[in-house]
Amino acid sequence: MQSLWMLFASFMFAAMGVCVKLAAGLYSVSEIVMYRGLVGIIVLGILIAVQRGTLRTRFAWGHLWRGIVGVVSLWMWFYALAKLPLATAMTLNYMAPIWIALWLFAHGWWHATKRIEWPLMMAIAMSFVGVTLLLNPAFHANQLFDALVALVSSMLSAMAYMQVRKLGLAGEPEYRVVFYFALMNVVAGIGGNVLEAGSGPVVWHSLNNGYGALLLLGIGLCATAAQMAMTRAYRVGKTLVVANLQYTGIVFSSVWGVLVFGDVFDWHAWAGIGIILASGIAATFYNTRNTERGVAIAKTDPIASEV
Repeated sequence: MQSLWMLFASFMFAAMGVCVKLAAGLYSVSEIVMYRGLVGIIVLGILIAVQRGTLRTRFAWGHLWRGIVGVVSLWMWFYALAKLPLATAMTLNYMAPIWIALWLFAHGWWHATKRIEWPLMMAIAMSFVGVTLLLNPAFHANQLFDALVALVSSMLSAMAYMQVRKLGLAGEPEYRVVFYFALMNVVAGIGGNVLEAGSGPVVWHSLNNGYGALLLLGIGLCATAAQMAMTRAYRVGKTLVVANLQYTGIVFSSVWGVLVFGDVFDWHAWAGIGIILASGIAATFYNTRNTERGVAIAKTDPIASEV
């Protein structure tokens, strides 16, 4: 089944989260964002050269807007990964499809029949129940701010995803969208590190540490591989199956968190993860089934929740 490429993509995104969490103790968020983009540019540049593609575009402002929103979202998510348990940060990031479903519902309600679609509303409401259950341990651990950062990151991720959809419908190839986003990562990472330094010297942590360099390389490679696998899944797989398999990233992240970081969750957290997983699948199924041109749109959306 070609749709199983999505399983690989979800696994690689979760693996990237592990690398980010480990690298956070060695490098600043700005440096991680920069190196993530740099590795992506190198890999994608080679692929574009081999395929004889072009970087010329008629949608410079569209790429710029997608890049700004995506980089801010990525920055906030990396921060959350460093502060929160891996599964918690990943699950909150996977709220992005819920925000998309909510926006599409509001847009359709306002411009069309103004009919309340109760199944979709129920799925969205249940996702918030899941978030509440998941954040229960965060309140006790004084991590409310970190959790809110992750939640806002998912909202911005949804905005970036809708911009990717718009670019795809306009005819932009996937490699070009991903390349310019990686380029924006590099620019934002350098700029962010300079701003963080203020009037003092700009600090760049050494890459002589082989362990740290491998982590940065792993972040870039995992992110690029995941995006390519997701692109393949959406192109040749069954749309509903691919969209549903996307949420397996929550499961992979939970397992990584337990095995690598010794994360411990009580029944509230596991119940929250399960509810968000179920409501996300339900919202995706319902929204895809009821959205005009659902199949055509899904095929032009190569990048799902990772920005």
